[in-house]
Amino acid sequence: MSSRSWFFAAGDQQQGPYSEEQFRDFIARGSVRPDTYVWTEGMAAWQRAGDVPGLLSGGPSGAPPMPPRPRPGQSVANADGYSGVSLSADFSIWALLGRTLIFVIGFLLVIPAPWVATSFYRWFVSCIRVPQRPNLGFSGQPMDIWWVFMLLAACTYGGVTGIPYMRIILIPVQAYLSWMTVKWIVANITSNGQPIQLSFLGDALHYVGWYVLLSISFITIIGWAWVTTAWTRWLFRNIEGTRRAIVFNASGLDVLWRTLVFAIGCAFIIPIPWVLGWYTRWYFSQIALAPQAA
Repeated sequence: MSSRSWFFAAGDQQQGPYSEEQFRDFIARGSVRPDTYVWTEGMAAWQRAGDVPGLLSGGPSGAPPMPPRPRPGQSVANADGYSGVSLSADFSIWALLGRTLIFVIGFLLVIPAPWVATSFYRWFVSCIRVPQRPNLGFSGQPMDIWWVFMLLAACTYGGVTGIPYMRIILIPVQAYLSWMTVKWIVANITSNGQPIQLSFLGDALHYVGWYVLLSISFITIIGWAWVTTAWTRWLFRNIEGTRRAIVFNASGLDVLWRTLVFAIGCAFIIPIPWVLGWYTRWYFSQIALAPQAA
């Protein structure tokens, strides 16, 4: 057990990963108590520390009780509403800023789009930390779907063509191209250099529908945040090939106020690297892996 990383829930926040030595120190200081929810590799779900055999002095010596079985469509959550064990993103804010700028410039120039997109995805996937999935990578190549990226890049100029309603006409086109990009990204994620064999099963019609709904929701000023949250959950529900369910824990209100803070920070230019890093790390902390529903 000494090689495992431990997590624990403090309030509604996940803490960790911590080494065995660090985790034992939290126990000694009283930060982890018998009623604290904990998780480590090999556990089917979060459990109270007092229910994990041998973890705390005075804990039960027998097998821990069976975790509650979730209803269909419901993820396992603790009393604070925390669901699963979260992903995280480990990167320098300056690296994120630089690569994002290269990504944007490459798309504006259209022709380099396949290369800058593939390079960005390869770097970014390598920064994602997933429990029990070490050394994530990306095996996609620029020429796999080069025409998709070039068309997406060309669509950014739709509003300057002078053709009436061209930007609106291009919305379903961009949605379909985005759907193809998502399928390609998911299918090319690796771990330790080996394909994970994930696949995105969401069909193009539903994806385009969500894309159009999101575009329309901006008319409501704030409704886009709830549409974004629902769409994100739909996306993760349609990823196949993982033993655990992928859930998105953020609420529409969480997305709304953080996006507004991000936009305001970007408007002042100087805070961009910090708010970009803050927002990206928060987003990935809301993606969690939970036991599959029965």
